Amino acid sequence: MKGFKYLVAAFFVTVYAFAQNSDRIFKSIEDKNTYFQVNVNDGKYLISRYDAKTIETTFIPNGEAENTNSHAVVKTSNIEYSLLKEGHNTAKIITDGITVSITKKPFQIAYYYKNELIISEKEGYSKDDSGENIQFNITPNEVLYGGGARALGMNRRGYKLQLYNKAHYGYETHSELMNFTLPIVMSSKKYMVHFDNAPIGYLDLDSKKDNTLTYQTISGRKTYQIIVGDSWLDIVDNYTNLTGKQPMLPRWALGNFSSRFGYHSQKETLATIQKFKADSIPVDAIILDLYWFGKTVKGTMGNLAFDKDSFPNPKQMIKDLRDNNVETILITEPFVLTTSKRWDESVQKQVLAKDSIGNPFTYDFYFGNTGLIDIYSNTGNTWFKDVYKNLSQLGVTGFWGDLGEPEVHPSKLIHATGTADQVHNIYGHDWAKLVMEANQDSNPNTRPFILMRAGYSGSQRYGLVPWSGDVNRTWGGLQSQPEIALQMGMQGLGYMHSDLGGFAGANLDDELYARWLQYGVFQPIYRPHAQEDVASEPVFRSNKAKALAKEAIQLRYKLLPYNYNLVFQNNQTGAPLMRPLFFEDNTEKLQTVSSTYFWGDQFLITPILEVGITKQTVYFPKGSNWFDFYTDEKIVGGQTKQVTTTKSTIPTFVRGGSFIPLAEKMQSTKAYSGNVLNMHYYFDDTVTKSNYELYNDDGLLSNAFEKGAFEILKFNTEYKKSKLNFDFNVEIGHDYSSSEKQINLVIHNIKNSPKRVKVNGEKVDVIWNQTRQTITVPMTWNTSEDLKIQIKLKQ
Repeated sequence: MKGFKYLVAAFFVTVYAFAQNSDRIFKSIEDKNTYFQVNVNDGKYLISRYDAKTIETTFIPNGEAENTNSHAVVKTSNIEYSLLKEGHNTAKIITDGITVSITKKPFQIAYYYKNELIISEKEGYSKDDSGENIQFNITPNEVLYGGGARALGMNRRGYKLQLYNKAHYGYETHSELMNFTLPIVMSSKKYMVHFDNAPIGYLDLDSKKDNTLTYQTISGRKTYQIIVGDSWLDIVDNYTNLTGKQPMLPRWALGNFSSRFGYHSQKETLATIQKFKADSIPVDAIILDLYWFGKTVKGTMGNLAFDKDSFPNPKQMIKDLRDNNVETILITEPFVLTTSKRWDESVQKQVLAKDSIGNPFTYDFYFGNTGLIDIYSNTGNTWFKDVYKNLSQLGVTGFWGDLGEPEVHPSKLIHATGTADQVHNIYGHDWAKLVMEANQDSNPNTRPFILMRAGYSGSQRYGLVPWSGDVNRTWGGLQSQPEIALQMGMQGLGYMHSDLGGFAGANLDDELYARWLQYGVFQPIYRPHAQEDVASEPVFRSNKAKALAKEAIQLRYKLLPYNYNLVFQNNQTGAPLMRPLFFEDNTEKLQTVSSTYFWGDQFLITPILEVGITKQTVYFPKGSNWFDFYTDEKIVGGQTKQVTTTKSTIPTFVRGGSFIPLAEKMQSTKAYSGNVLNMHYYFDDTVTKSNYELYNDDGLLSNAFEKGAFEILKFNTEYKKSKLNFDFNVEIGHDYSSSEKQINLVIHNIKNSPKRVKVNGEKVDVIWNQTRQTITVPMTWNTSEDLKIQIKLKQ
């Protein structure tokens, strides 16, 4: 086979302890040049390679035509580096990574990586009264993750999960069905199965306890991809290569948002931001909920234009907000009520999904009698895009897509490309694409902010930022949030976050509020939001709650360079910002832990999820030593320890040997300059070499890295025989002008004042803090040259 450059060292012995399909009869296998075709009595399998670690299999039953329309995959498949070897009772597709092993009788397809069995089909494809199924064998001890956003515990094995995006109002610690249901299963054996099909269905994760994984659907493609990796991050990278990488967010999206349900007027909106300014609490964006287009919750949805009584001059308001370094984000929904000011227009322009005789399909739901915008028709898609373009011209830079499951989506409703049930799970996905394309037309050089309540596999490539829906404003609501975010990050959607403080209910609890906002410092988006019965904004809370919230928000801004670097890492590799402990520590008990997690590579976070906690149990992953971010106490990895909590912080630790870039105090991300940094290094004498790369650009230009409008600051250190040496250099894009840097290098865990410190060979004075055991080395770095620091430590 073309390009195959690998010696096959061994031929697998095909002995399986798993169930097989005795009714399916092998006929032949063919090389079709771009895929392999396995012919069986009831259809054919098409097998192709995307890369060494991603294999796709499609079953086409007799009498059906091939459906090549994937809503998730953007990569092109091939069979480069593949070799077909056929024996008496076996056929093997041997690639540069995964091997597909086919047993002819009894028929079975199995997948191997590095001579280890990954997974095998059980019955494979079948059809019955409940739908179409694809069935696999799994081993007894596998932990299973995936299925989208759920609150179930990290191990989702034992559940039969519906694949039907649906809001769950006021959920807490258990929710089997939520806004993002993804046809993805990941295993503790380090593989992923992605079922590449959009219509509704189920994922059965061994609910009958017979070691069976089953995907069930009403119709569509019988296609799945097997994805493996040499690490968890490798799997996520391979999956996001397949389905698309997330574009970088604008830097302001990492700041604090002012948001509630909702601001009733232009006057109230501007006055709220002035409260933030008066209290010196940083803020970068304000979100206008549905009152921007109508005075009432019911009856006005679909107006999609500013209500001029309440917002008499929206263009001026948006300008005034931007003059205060605050971006404007508007809620939008895909429903046009029959009482909306644009109902007649939407009917006349054929914007809406239809009934069986071609009229707009109307139905009742909470907000009124409504139609649904058909984003799959040319007329509906164009009309909705024009709404976003017009709002962009007013200066709006972010859009919130709410109710996009869609919240109520009757099965008899017909879209231009299929029934409601066929497109239900991709509606939010394709709506995000529409918003992204509208932004590209209106502001081609600017990154959009697209907040969506529902999506699908690969939605990250449209810049979609998900959130965890209408969580209850209780401790139970908070407790489920790390799990939901960690699971979604594993499935490619790295920006899953929650309404900080909780959304549903009138529960006024300052301790809960503070702990939720402290957790929010180390989740992807910092957005307090709630029903207006109890204020979500710190400026309207008690002095005690406000002070704790302010401290958390200021820390969030201090971490801006570190967090922005996580945005770049996610864009390049798909790496989630929040990562489970088992991503790097293979201790078996960690396979189901979400109460402690990694924030990027360097931070270990344990949010406080219960009332009145004064001592918190923290597991410190093996392979590293850890330093308390607030006290610098050193803790050896591989142990569980009780740590004392404070009211103003949650347990936060830094990996030994890490570089942590921190920014100066600011009231807006617009004030940030990558030319002024406090670079903290956590010295650990067990780490002899360490390096860190810090990405920087203007924070707004779309595809800045691809356009060469960036710089990457590179920090390296080596420790040997009491000498600690640093080497700083920079990679500068071809369309970027790097500037001189003012850097305070702060080195932690230095027991004694150093003997001497040299910067580029010149001896310099440093600041030695005996109490904190830190050295601070102030320096100016001309980035056209490398910067070298030599520190001689006392023994």
